[in-house]
Amino acid sequence: MHIGSPEFSVLVGLTSLAAGTLGGMLGMASGIFIVPALTLLFGLDIRHAVGASLVSVIGCSCGSAASAMENRLTNVRLAILLEIGTTLGALTGVVLSGVFPSSSLYLLFAVILLISAHQMFQKRTGAEATVNVAVQPDRWATALRLNSSYPEPITQQEVVYSVSRVWLGLILMYAAGAVSSLLGIGSGVLKVPAMDSALRLPIKVASATSNFMIGVTAAASAGIYYVRGDILAKVAAPVALGSIAGAYLGTKILMRTSNEKIRLLFIVVLLGLAAKMFLAAFQGDGSAGGI
Repeated sequence: MHIGSPEFSVLVGLTSLAAGTLGGMLGMASGIFIVPALTLLFGLDIRHAVGASLVSVIGCSCGSAASAMENRLTNVRLAILLEIGTTLGALTGVVLSGVFPSSSLYLLFAVILLISAHQMFQKRTGAEATVNVAVQPDRWATALRLNSSYPEPITQQEVVYSVSRVWLGLILMYAAGAVSSLLGIGSGVLKVPAMDSALRLPIKVASATSNFMIGVTAAASAGIYYVRGDILAKVAAPVALGSIAGAYLGTKILMRTSNEKIRLLFIVVLLGLAAKMFLAAFQGDGSAGGI
């Protein structure tokens, strides 16, 4: 089976469909699943796998955006604001790249993932009621009109939520962008727990808003990979089609899944990534496997 053959395209497309579905549900880059699949299952070079992964992230973001916007899940105002922190953090990461040993960074990231999983596990009882009354009004959120609502199909009610501690969210987005740039990983895995714990967003809103944000970041990176010739059309095409369809499907599933189940699924993924980071730290291979 060679690149460009019908069998290759179908299998890559189905793999991307599955990755896009998970990415659309959890609000993280589908490349976390795409890169290992392309390198381990299809024997693709890591550079071409990462290039295709960036295409999948853009496709995942676009695919989920249509359904998320339709269901008013994405908080666009908040996403644009938080993207400022993420971008500044990514630029900082580029400047600091090479200063810290990779093993230390992977170990630190694994600890951060475990802490995030613990915080999300503590909220598993789903205290996200129809109205988020426990959150104190935030002056920034009020001034920038970040507070919003979305329709919950399960309860057939309008869920009104308030954005809390915007300043802390910006700091965490800055840190997520820096770590993402330093390790070459998607920052969605950090954005969702940050929005869930710091900003007190409903998990569905956090996932949809994260998906909107990662597409913007990936678009800039994909341009660089394209200029360098690392994006192969015969690979990127089925990846993009599968990711778009999967992300759209994943967002539909997200709307019809309870907050508690989404949270538990995200916790499982966080624990798996933490284990992978611990292995990368102690193996000293300098690679996180294309997360």
